[in-house]
Amino acid sequence: MFGIFDYGAFVLAFIVLLFIPGPGNLAIITSTTKGGILGGLAATLGLMLGDQVLLWLAVAGVAALLMAYPTAFNAVQWLGAGYLAWLGFKMITAKPGAPAIIQIKPHHYFQQALTITVLNPKAIVFYMAFLPLFIDPAAHRGWLTFGVMALTVAVLAFIYCFSVVLLTHFLAERLRASPLVSSALQKFAGVCLVGFGLKLALSR
Repeated sequence: MFGIFDYGAFVLAFIVLLFIPGPGNLAIITSTTKGGILGGLAATLGLMLGDQVLLWLAVAGVAALLMAYPTAFNAVQWLGAGYLAWLGFKMITAKPGAPAIIQIKPHHYFQQALTITVLNPKAIVFYMAFLPLFIDPAAHRGWLTFGVMALTVAVLAFIYCFSVVLLTHFLAERLRASPLVSSALQKFAGVCLVGFGLKLALSR
């Protein structure tokens, strides 16, 4: 589909990644707690914009590699599968710790969520490893393939973040902020990432 290898797996893998507790999740929860649904939505838009900036920076590197060094691109796909499995293993074995403290000032929800997202350099490295796993070099359609991927990421991120905003506002602020729940979600996501890494490596 549009040069994407196993689009269903791409969607499912990114959904799993969204559930990994991190600064973005905490920023949305905090913004919703202080600013209500509008504050949460503003933080959501900031997070999505920051994520797209990082994704397209990674795309530029992946696209250059695909065009200039097709053979090396295949090696990157193998390394990406290994990286995904390794990341999952680290999440499974990580010891529970206190959640990061994020200071969110009222009426600056969009700007602060954007800054928190953009200032996470690990995200670029992750996208550089993640995106090539789902690109079929033989059926690749250039920027259309990357555009479909970016649009998919944006839509899934909005649906997830908006759900978190609603849950935080009406039901689950304490539950989502619980270190125990965060640890359980992290380990579950880790198991899924290991599985995705192995599946993608074996399907090459």
